[in-house]
Amino acid sequence: MAPSILHLCSITSPADDPGTAGPGTTGTETAAVVHPRRGLARVSDLLPGFTGDILDVLTGDLLGDLDAAAESADDAVFSSPDDAVYGAPYRHPRMLWGIGLNYVEHASDLSEGVPEEPASFIKGDHTVIGPGEAIPIPEQSERTTTEAEVAVVIGRYCRNVEPEDALDYLAGVVPVLDQTAEDILQRNPRFLTRSKNFPGFFSFGPRIVPLAEAVGDGTLADMEVATVVNGEVRRSNTVSHMRYDPAYLISFHSKVMPLYPGDIISTGTPGAIHVTPGDTAECRVAGVGVLSNPVTASS
Repeated sequence: MAPSILHLCSITSPADDPGTAGPGTTGTETAAVVHPRRGLARVSDLLPGFTGDILDVLTGDLLGDLDAAAESADDAVFSSPDDAVYGAPYRHPRMLWGIGLNYVEHASDLSEGVPEEPASFIKGDHTVIGPGEAIPIPEQSERTTTEAEVAVVIGRYCRNVEPEDALDYLAGVVPVLDQTAEDILQRNPRFLTRSKNFPGFFSFGPRIVPLAEAVGDGTLADMEVATVVNGEVRRSNTVSHMRYDPAYLISFHSKVMPLYPGDIISTGTPGAIHVTPGDTAECRVAGVGVLSNPVTASS
C-alpha cells in the first residue's frame, strides 16, 4: 500500500461548541487529518461512524480508507488548518520509548560517552500532554530540563526488521518535548525511570507528518531539531549527528520486542535546557512543525 499523504492530529472544540477546549486544556478532542492540498477535516466527517482517536486510526489500519475519503470528500468538510487548536495526537500510546545520549555533542555536554548500544527507557502514558498544555515542574526537582526531539511513530506491526527496511513501517514523524528531573537522575543513574516519568514530561504534536513530506527533496539525515526556550534557540543539530539514526533505532527495538501501530520512539535531543516556571519551551523540527508548551509550578 502506498504511504499516506495525510497529517494526523487531534483538534479541540471550537469556542462556540459545548465542552469548549482551548490552548492549554485537555477538553473535548476530535481526531482529524490535514490533507496537503485540501486542508483540515475531522476523521468522523470522512469516515462516518468513526468515534475513536488517531491511535484507533493506526491500530485499525484506516489510513488507506482515509486517504481515499479525503480525496473524494466534498469541499465543505474541509477548513483551514491554521485556524485549529491542536491537542496531543492521542493520549494513550501503548509504548513510549525514549533514547538517551544519542547526539554525540549532547553526550559530551554531560561529560559522558555515547553508549555502545542505544540507551533507551520507557515512559508511561500519564506523562503525555499536547501543544499549549503546561509542563509542571515537580516539587521533588530543583533542576528540570526540557529536551526537543523528533519522534518516529510506528504505522504497522514491526518485528525483527533490518535498518534498510525500517522506515517503511512509519506512520510519520512528530515534534516532542521530553522532560527530565535532572537533579534526581544525577543522584543515581538507576533513577532514570523516576526522573523521566512525572506528569507532563512528554509533549508531542501538533501533527504526525508523513516522512516523505517532512524531508521534501532532502533526507532524514538533513532534518534539523532545535531546543528553544523563551524564543531563543538554545541548542540545535541535525539527525546526521545522531549516533544511532531513526532507522537503526526502529530496527534495534523491533528486535527487542514487537512494535505496534501508534508506538513512539523519541530519538534523542541535541541539548537539554534547564527550565523554570514562567518559561516557554519549544521543539522546532524543520519540515515537521513547532511544538510549544508553557512551564509552570506543580499544582
